[in-house]
Amino acid sequence: MSENLDLVRSIYADWERGDFGGSGEWVDPEIEFVVDGGPEPGRWTGLDGLIEGARTILSVWEDWRPEAEEYRELDDERVLVLFHPGGRGKTSGLDVGDIAGKGANLFQVHGGKVTRLVAYWDRDRALADLGLRSRRCRGRTWRLRGENGSQPRRLSTAGR
Repeated sequence: MSENLDLVRSIYADWERGDFGGSGEWVDPEIEFVVDGGPEPGRWTGLDGLIEGARTILSVWEDWRPEAEEYRELDDERVLVLFHPGGRGKTSGLDVGDIAGKGANLFQVHGGKVTRLVAYWDRDRALADLGLRSRRCRGRTWRLRGENGSQPRRLSTAGR
C-alpha cells in the first residue's frame, strides 16, 4: 500500500467519525477544492477556501458522514474513493443517501499533502470524467443497445 493511499484512508477514518476539523496537516496550503454537482457546486483555493467550501456543504446536513466503499489508486498522485453518504437534511429531515445517491472523492497528493480534492455528488460522473468503469457487475441488470440503435435489451446477471 502506498503512502498516498495510507494518507487518504486516514483522512476518511476521521470523516467517517464525523471529524472534519482534524489537524489539517494533510492539506497543502494552496489546495484546490472542487465540488462537482449537488446543491452547492463550486471551486475554492487554499486552506481558508477548503474550510469555506466544506462549511457550505455541511451546513445543510445533520450528522453528514461519508462511508468509504472502495479505494482506488489511479496513479502515483491520485486516489479515488467511492463512498455513500449518511446523514439527514437539517430542514427536510430527508436521508442524504436517498437524495444524493453514491458519490466519489478524488484526492491528488504530492509530497504527502493533498493538493487537489474533487468531491463528486454523482459517482457515475466521476468515473466517466476519469475514463473508468464501475467494478460492480455481479447481480446487476445491464442495458445493451440493440442492433442499428434500437431500444436497449435487458440482460440480467443475477444468479451467475
